[in-house]
Amino acid sequence: MTAKQLVTESLMPLKPADTGAFALTQMEEFHISHLPIVNGSEYIGLITEAGILSVNEPESPVGSYKITLNPASVNGSHHIYEVIRLFAESKLTVLPVLNDKNNYLGMITLVSLVEHFAALTSINNPGGIIVLELNEKDYDLVEIAQIVESNDNKILSLYVSSFPDSTKLEVILKLNRIDIAPVLQTFFRYNYTVKASWSNEDSYNQGLQERFEGLMNYLNI
Repeated sequence: MTAKQLVTESLMPLKPADTGAFALTQMEEFHISHLPIVNGSEYIGLITEAGILSVNEPESPVGSYKITLNPASVNGSHHIYEVIRLFAESKLTVLPVLNDKNNYLGMITLVSLVEHFAALTSINNPGGIIVLELNEKDYDLVEIAQIVESNDNKILSLYVSSFPDSTKLEVILKLNRIDIAPVLQTFFRYNYTVKASWSNEDSYNQGLQERFEGLMNYLNI
């Protein structure tokens, strides 16, 4: 999934002639604190709610404001992981998307990013979750996949986390079936350390879905 595929259609950028008051209204309506300013297809930069308020000229066009604009953006071909990294580093509520010629393509909101990431990680799909702990040298994705698939399961998503000052890895598997008992038994037989596991019978996915919905409600406050 690329940045271009994450662009939201519901939110338009500001034009230099748009007033600060109009920008603030848009920010309030969409629960954001940044908006890109675009002149035709030329991306000028991000203006912030705090920057508009600091000028204290709500009826003046934003293009006339003597403030520094944030130049943050992402190329449309970049992967969703790069988008997530930029959001985390820059603390933005929207991220402009540009093409290879630096022309404006659209913007990604934090809310739309979370929604797409939920789809990417199969949060809404029924199935079990298994958390493995193993040494870095023992990590073998082919073997893990073979164990899962030999028990008529498929891996919907897989994430690997490392720990500071440790050679241990944590591998999180989201599977496509509710009954993961045979998969667990095979992992045990191959001497894998299973840190945790959940299936729909444990209501884990329901709780995960509820937490996701709670996050979405928070982002829309």
